[in-house]
Amino acid sequence: MQNKFTDTELIEQTLAGNQSAYADLVKRHQRFVFTLAMRFAKGREDAEEIAQDCFIKAYKSLSSFQQQSKFSTWLYSIVYTTSMTFLRKKRVDTTSIDDEATFIQIEGRASGFDEHSADNRSRSFYLNQAIGQLLPDDATIITMFYKGEQSLEEIAQVLGIEANTVKVKLFRARQRLKERLERNLKHEVNELI
Repeated sequence: MQNKFTDTELIEQTLAGNQSAYADLVKRHQRFVFTLAMRFAKGREDAEEIAQDCFIKAYKSLSSFQQQSKFSTWLYSIVYTTSMTFLRKKRVDTTSIDDEATFIQIEGRASGFDEHSADNRSRSFYLNQAIGQLLPDDATIITMFYKGEQSLEEIAQVLGIEANTVKVKLFRARQRLKERLERNLKHEVNELI
């Protein structure tokens, strides 16, 4: 039933008092909201808290959504600002992944072989692992562009920057992701040989 109506129709129904319409909106977007929140929080409990806060904020502000952009773009901007606020409150250490000590710590934690879960050796696993090792801004841009299928303009709107800046940041984030994958997979190839 959640695919029966567009986001706009569900918003109109919600504003008219239909609570189940908002539940359908949440179901439609919860997975991606949680994924974005995880890129910032790095912990499941914190990401769940961020996602819940985002949907509460979206519900309270739904009447102010002017439909000048897609609902998902508007919602993701809420995720971004809520995540940034959460990080400031938690004072999470955002040490650069280029710091060698941080890299050694992450590499040691992520390189163990788990014989019970062969599916963890999939391309998706390594990609998500590498994205998780990026700085939050890089991970967010890559996640929104590739997994969220947001355009450069939509990402720019969410982040409050110019589309050209997003393009440059996306290029640099891809480069860092490529380097991260090469490091991780080199270690894994050596382990398998």
